Amino acid sequence: MHIYRVTDKEFEEYGAVLNFDTAEIIETAEKIPMPEEGSKYVPSQAEFEPLAIASQMKLEVFGSMPIQMGYCWGYNDTMNALEWHKNSEVNIAVTDMILLLGRLQDVENNRYDSANVKAFLMKAGEAVEMYSTTLHYCPIHTGKDGFRCVVVLPEGTNTPIDDNGGNKLITAKNKWLLAHEECENLLKKGCVGGIYGENYKF
Repeated sequence: MHIYRVTDKEFEEYGAVLNFDTAEIIETAEKIPMPEEGSKYVPSQAEFEPLAIASQMKLEVFGSMPIQMGYCWGYNDTMNALEWHKNSEVNIAVTDMILLLGRLQDVENNRYDSANVKAFLMKAGEAVEMYSTTLHYCPIHTGKDGFRCVVVLPEGTNTPIDDNGGNKLITAKNKWLLAHEECENLLKKGCVGGIYGENYKF
């Protein structure tokens, strides 16, 4: 699988590279311990909220809507699923990491061919906005030390939902998800197994 850079032209249909000073938030993020195994997602991390970049993100990316700044880190080498939101998501790479991305427009009747997925390398310090039509999921690590990614979203996103109205694609607030049909862990949780083709492993 070819791995592009987020600075390549191919990324432009999925998102945009942001010109923010990320040094302060990376320094803060590096103090948060890694899980011993697997990956961990926290929607909102209190230490991030007072930082200058939080106010800048809130205004310039989300138009002054309430936001949350959390993180996803750990160890991951397999695609397993793709999710999307009804808004942009910002990722800040604390370490090098790979994003596996697709287009919501290619989902047909809750089915998606993984052959449409593209891989993009983010270097530590880079920040990107991913558009609402961009399918994404847990980043892929590039080395044995795992990955660290700051995640910025509208407040409440990815938090537990009381009632999805019977729509199994909605697995949390403002979170729609398709699991790979071979990912037994997510299928056992009731996720829709709509991704077919190769379940990419790095």
